[in-house]
Amino acid sequence: MNIIMADRLGGEKFGTTTEMYKFERIKRAKARAVENNPSIPLIDMGVGEPDKPAPPEIVHVLAEEAGKPENRKYADNGIPEFREAAAEYMEKVFKVPDINPRTQIIHGIGSKPVLAMLPLCIINPGDITLTTVPGYPVMGTYTRYCGGSVVPLPLWKKNDFFPDLSSIPEDITRKARLLYINYPNNPTGQVATKEFFREIVDFAYKNNIVVVHDAAYAGLTYDGYEPLSFLSTDGAMDVGVEVHSLSKAFNMTGWRIAFVVGNEKIIQAYGTIKDNTDSGQFRAIQKAGIYALNNPHITRDICKKYSRRFDLLVSLLKEIGFAAEKPKGSFYLYVPCPRGTEDGREFTNAFEFSGFLLEHGLISVVPEDDAGACARFSVTFEADGEDEEKAVIHELGERLRGLKLVF
Repeated sequence: MNIIMADRLGGEKFGTTTEMYKFERIKRAKARAVENNPSIPLIDMGVGEPDKPAPPEIVHVLAEEAGKPENRKYADNGIPEFREAAAEYMEKVFKVPDINPRTQIIHGIGSKPVLAMLPLCIINPGDITLTTVPGYPVMGTYTRYCGGSVVPLPLWKKNDFFPDLSSIPEDITRKARLLYINYPNNPTGQVATKEFFREIVDFAYKNNIVVVHDAAYAGLTYDGYEPLSFLSTDGAMDVGVEVHSLSKAFNMTGWRIAFVVGNEKIIQAYGTIKDNTDSGQFRAIQKAGIYALNNPHITRDICKKYSRRFDLLVSLLKEIGFAAEKPKGSFYLYVPCPRGTEDGREFTNAFEFSGFLLEHGLISVVPEDDAGACARFSVTFEADGEDEEKAVIHELGERLRGLKLVF
């Protein structure tokens, strides 16, 4: 039998193309590098998840709740207690009061499926989704599945890594139904300002566009920058939603727990899609999530570690020759790639540079080519304590110096 897949997956060509999800491509390249150099430990500066597990007190709540009979049931669109904790968290951490937990919040099995599936609520064939790049590739996938198209909004250094909304042609805004933004930003580390969020809300009102703010890194800010919610802007509740993840803020990556908060109609629509997609996250995990949301000091402690690591990494990269500046948020450091090496090698894009680092230095970074050739370093490298952190950075420096990079 000739099984033909849907056109959205390539139809008859499904499984025969070399196209691959970006991070799967990187994962395979790392595996090859390690296999070819078994005696040299990989320095993984590209990992996009915390290097430590969830704190013991969160794990303890899960262990206590996992065996209780009442937690065996389907959770569907979430237990009320989790929604209530999320509403309190929004007020306590982001100063966004008066959220109705019943109508304005719904949980998700991690933020990835929430971000991926929201276009099912908004996009019809021929519609456009606007999304900042570089960014999370999942943002545009379901728009294409729905018969829509994706228009990228490049994040350039000259614009402080904010999208230039004024440059979007009128024929694009006329068809646009959805705008994805993400601050603190992956990969640039930029944080939003109140003025930027004001511009976003005004743009959405003017063009009747729904805003989805990916706030996965919202709690990770440094050096006096306070966490800022899109929903704290007057009018934001009328035009969009914000997606929060417990993965980065509480080291709960594999637990798959998140929530989306904001406009009631969008929340209701997402709940309808979700009802027909999953049966909710395990209740015990939601209850552990409640403990996390009730204890935001956990995130502040995590920030202290990342800030310390950034100071070490930025100092080293500047010494090597990179144009490195400590980011205001996230756990990523975004730097322009070098031009080449002293022996005449030239890098024409970020993938070439990252491949060179991996092959010749056993250093893994994430290449970003959507707005100039840049590399994303992460401070979630594995190290147990300050002495190990310094040792990793020292070894990174030794390897980078040996590569004779030219900037």
